Amino acid sequence: MIKNFVLIASESVEHSGIGINSDILETNLINLVIVIGLLIYAGRGFLGKILSARLESIQSAIADAEKRQKDAADKLAVQQGKLAQAKTESDRLRSQAEADAKKAADAILATVDADINRLRDAADQEIATDQERVIVQLRQQVAEKALASVQSYFDRGLSESTQIELIDRSIALLSSD
Repeated sequence: MIKNFVLIASESVEHSGIGINSDILETNLINLVIVIGLLIYAGRGFLGKILSARLESIQSAIADAEKRQKDAADKLAVQQGKLAQAKTESDRLRSQAEADAKKAADAILATVDADINRLRDAADQEIATDQERVIVQLRQQVAEKALASVQSYFDRGLSESTQIELIDRSIALLSSD
């Protein structure tokens, strides 16, 4: 492609058409350098003001960002302190709650033990009362049977030999005293 461009340029120089002029003075290169130099010289103050204003705004933005970062770091430190304080408080409350729960459990167990002992005492007393009642009933039944036996014995009557034997025993008891 470059070969084609060079070929077209060389033919146009020969035919005085479109082509590349290699003469620096004829191509206005010097004019362009002078214009650019004037623009730099004359526009330096204008560009300097724009660049210094931009530099100031960038420095202001950086200072503002640094200030906000410092404020955020301070707030973070405060919040971390509050978090540590809250953790300490929650640990204290947890310990207190565990101690209170243990005390409550111990109190409940003591109450249950007291209730169990009271029920045992009541049961023992009831058993003793029932035993006494049964013993009294058995004694009454034995006494009633003994009386019934004696009554039937007396109802049948004493034989004469038994009466004599009973009198002899009574006399012997009286005489030994």
